[in-house]
Amino acid sequence: MSDEEHHFESKADAGASKTYPQQAGTIRKNGHIVIKNRPCKVVEVSTSKTGKHGHAKCHFVAIDIFTGKKLEDIVPSSHNCDVPHVNRTDYQLIDISEDGFVSLLTENGNTKDDLRLPTDDNLLSLIKDGFAEGKDLVLSVMSAMGEEQICGIKDVGPK
Repeated sequence: MSDEEHHFESKADAGASKTYPQQAGTIRKNGHIVIKNRPCKVVEVSTSKTGKHGHAKCHFVAIDIFTGKKLEDIVPSSHNCDVPHVNRTDYQLIDISEDGFVSLLTENGNTKDDLRLPTDDNLLSLIKDGFAEGKDLVLSVMSAMGEEQICGIKDVGPK
């Protein structure tokens, strides 16, 4: 046994996958799927009958959860599709900076300052107006595949 301490410098993440495999035939409407390397919410699924080559096909119509773009994919129902790990976390709004970033309070009392204001005009005006009125706001942040975006707002009451 040596008395030396070993220090490992790692530039990689902990190895947690951003997606997990799921059989295409088991993915349903309102579920999630990765299409063209983007996390999407499924809005429509149709399955064709088994054809000449022996595979029923699933036709997915889905909306990108961050950009709102509509994407489509056709996958044999017995094949695996990637499904993103989608998390929703609530943070308390502390401040809005002039360059469009928000300062949020996390569960453990730290601040999170790396999120931009949402591009959705309706949500943006709700956040800015509520903050200007001095309301206590809680923002819902959706995260998937290494991306994060503010997706909702709750008014907890006056400060």
